[in-house]
Amino acid sequence: MNSASSKTNLLGLDHEGLVAFCAALGEKKFRATQLYRWIHQRGVADFEAMSDLAKSLRAKLAECAYIQALPVLTERASRDGTIKWLFDVGGGNAVEAVFIPEKDRATLCISSQAGCAIGCRFCSTGHQGFSRNLTAAEIVAQLWYAEHELRRRRRHKTSERQISNVVMMGMGEPLQNFGQLVPALRTMLDDNGYGLSRRRVTVSTSGIVPMMDRLAQQVPVALAVSLHAPQDPLRDSLVPLNKKYPLAELMAACRRYLQYAPRDFITFEYCMLAGVNDQPEHAQALLDLLNTDGLGVGWCKLNLIPFNPFPDSGLVCSAPHDVQAFAKVLLDAGVVVTVRKTRGDDIDAACGQLAGEVKDRTRAVVRMQRKRDAVPL
Repeated sequence: MNSASSKTNLLGLDHEGLVAFCAALGEKKFRATQLYRWIHQRGVADFEAMSDLAKSLRAKLAECAYIQALPVLTERASRDGTIKWLFDVGGGNAVEAVFIPEKDRATLCISSQAGCAIGCRFCSTGHQGFSRNLTAAEIVAQLWYAEHELRRRRRHKTSERQISNVVMMGMGEPLQNFGQLVPALRTMLDDNGYGLSRRRVTVSTSGIVPMMDRLAQQVPVALAVSLHAPQDPLRDSLVPLNKKYPLAELMAACRRYLQYAPRDFITFEYCMLAGVNDQPEHAQALLDLLNTDGLGVGWCKLNLIPFNPFPDSGLVCSAPHDVQAFAKVLLDAGVVVTVRKTRGDDIDAACGQLAGEVKDRTRAVVRMQRKRDAVPL
């Protein structure tokens, strides 16, 4: 019998990967498709329960593979129906996923890393530092658990999907974990997996330009870009990655991505920070940025996000009247603008609050304090 460490968690294999895995066992492609459906469409983890698989195949799989979700450390339910799960990924690390039910959709926010190395000033995850990338199995396991656990609780039929949308907006920068992100996305999109539309799977990025181009070529799902500032000096202080990929490069990459995107727009996320980036002059500068090539602003959508305060951030949420005034400048110029409704804030599940119960091994809080002391806004 193989040890558990030498076995493969099949949650980490996309359909093509599972076909190759089964071929190595001497099995035909259709067996891989059957197995894939058992895992993702039916949520079955016991090979013996997969009744239409040959007994010999079930025996082979028991020797070299397993299907396992992440251990749940805590679950918290908000008064608005939001659910936050804290998953154990070993080594003292944990990641969070958030289920957000709405009238017309049910969204799962998934993590891609334990911690984050980007270090955005307004994000609590960035303050905890970076531990490691998640594997494709650990990324998919968040969806696998949430989808089938919700079905079980609600006693829905196997075919009744609980999660209609996935956003890679949890802990971490997805495009810094590109190699593991791609097979996870393919499983989400595959008709034999979760069958989600490319329009309903969104990857959020702080702007890693080369990886944006690769994503466009390999798995062009919907894209959300964490912008947060209309000019380089301000964005340098809020999103340190901007020093490597400044706004001109980022906007050009967004334009390139638009040619492959499943929607005819790119979403830009903009966290509203009192006295920092929320004044009318910032809104006007933002319009100038989005229209740098003179082609208008119809290619973008702005999502204004109320800042969710956390200890040691040194930042304050914009006043509602400032948010509305900012939005009006954009709306009057023809930009599609939404102000994100805060969900799950009573369980620290709102945007920018996912920090997990992990140790700050990189002294991120100390480093961020030094940045605040050295770079006045």
